[in-house]
Amino acid sequence: MTTLVSSLVAERLKELFPDAVAESDEARVIVKSEMVAEVAAFLKSAEGLEFDYLNAISGVDCGDYFEVVYHLTSLKHNHSLVLKTRCSGRENPTVPSVTPVWRGAELQEREMYDLMGIRFAGHPNLKRIFLWEGFPGHPLRKDWKDDLSPS
Repeated sequence: MTTLVSSLVAERLKELFPDAVAESDEARVIVKSEMVAEVAAFLKSAEGLEFDYLNAISGVDCGDYFEVVYHLTSLKHNHSLVLKTRCSGRENPTVPSVTPVWRGAELQEREMYDLMGIRFAGHPNLKRIFLWEGFPGHPLRKDWKDDLSPS
């Protein structure tokens, strides 16, 4: 599989969504969080891009903000892309859901909500998937304290 040059994708995104791209280089494209669903829909359907497969979504606690990382593949064109977005605030980090674009995002977004506390606006069923309702906190955050283990 070839890796599509992210800077070329970023240029195409800047033409259609002038304010969406926050950063880009050869490895990834970072888009503003409020635009991620719209950009995702474009990437899935745009001629020559057609990123029809969502390999994985992951979350990264960077301290001051969270990153949501989307690993995309075009099965038709045999190329891939790393798309990222950032959300600020530790109390209620929120990004739009990409479940309407890729159905495979549904469980992965729930996992990130459960373990990191990132909310996905517009998700059809955003609730905990591993831990029980009322579980204190989100264990994959850097600031999470394990109050459940014996001292």
